[in-house]
Amino acid sequence: MNATPPPHTDSDRGVVPAVGKALEAGIVVLFIAVLTTTLYGGVVPDARSAAGDEVGERTLQHAAASVEAAIPAAAQASAVGVNRTVAERRVSLPATIRGERYRVTANGTSLVLVHDRERVGGRTPLVLPDTVRSVRGNWTGGDGLVRVTTHPDGGLVVELAEGSA
Repeated sequence: MNATPPPHTDSDRGVVPAVGKALEAGIVVLFIAVLTTTLYGGVVPDARSAAGDEVGERTLQHAAASVEAAIPAAAQASAVGVNRTVAERRVSLPATIRGERYRVTANGTSLVLVHDRERVGGRTPLVLPDTVRSVRGNWTGGDGLVRVTTHPDGGLVVELAEGSA
């Protein structure tokens, strides 16, 4: 019972290159799948978070500079009229950071960026003249408005408002 294998024919030799190419293609597809999984599983999300953090910091700095610049240097703290608008300034901020909405909130004499992602956010102090009594309001991304009005007891109030006047 010693069986000998059948002899190879010319048609068998024609299959060898096709099988080799199929194996090469399979290895390439496997390599791309492993590489994609590795990148999207760790490297890309970390890079997006780092970029989101940087955009958040720049947005917060731009917002603070806009609030500070909206207060006129020659504004009279004892201007006539209660809640009279002294100045307004439009502020353009990104609509989203890292693909999600965010909020810039006035907190005492600082601005705070609040975002769903833990790494994106922060706080920056405002440098304001002594005539400013309070800063209030918030922006939720996109266009905002800084409105400076007089306070009934003297001084100025800075308000962050959504959109346009």
